Amino acid sequence: MNLKSLLKQEISAISRIPVDRLAEFIESIKRQLVPESKIITSGMGKAGQISNTLATTLSSTGTPSVFLHPSEAQHGDLGVIQPNDVLIMFTNSGKTREIQELISLVHELGNRNHIFVITGQSNPYLNTKCSDVFEFGVVDEICPLGLTPTTSTTCMSVISDLIVVELMSSKKFTTCDYFKRHHGGYLGEKSKIRS
Repeated sequence: MNLKSLLKQEISAISRIPVDRLAEFIESIKRQLVPESKIITSGMGKAGQISNTLATTLSSTGTPSVFLHPSEAQHGDLGVIQPNDVLIMFTNSGKTREIQELISLVHELGNRNHIFVITGQSNPYLNTKCSDVFEFGVVDEICPLGLTPTTSTTCMSVISDLIVVELMSSKKFTTCDYFKRHHGGYLGEKSKIRS
């Protein structure tokens, strides 16, 4: 299979993301954010790496965020979650055991935190236990075995980018604001010049 064909498959999967529904999902997240809020992201494996990237990108663009590993949450890290925090979790299958356990643990905290899930395929458990679930659809991974997260994580990454940009826009986040959080490297120099 040639690279152009693989790229077309990924582009096709991105183009099928239900954008109108995603806009509603992001608005739902924004409604739950108050000045005291931070966003806590979570996911296992490759989905966890995407959620970690989302947390660091949000933090650098004006929305305090941290990544919570779902397994470490069961060994004390759950304490990072405070009453006004909003959670965004990633699971392609919608059945990831560690994510379902984390959702249950968050409810047991009694903080009444809002939980949002990004998934390829929803299920009654997620729909019942979460504030909102965004389903981007079942996709065929471009991995020759059809197993390795590839197309699914591409979709998650694109969705994450759209969340970041929407939150930046709603906060009217400026180049000066960016520079205050990002002094080092090429981007620090670039934002310093513009601020």
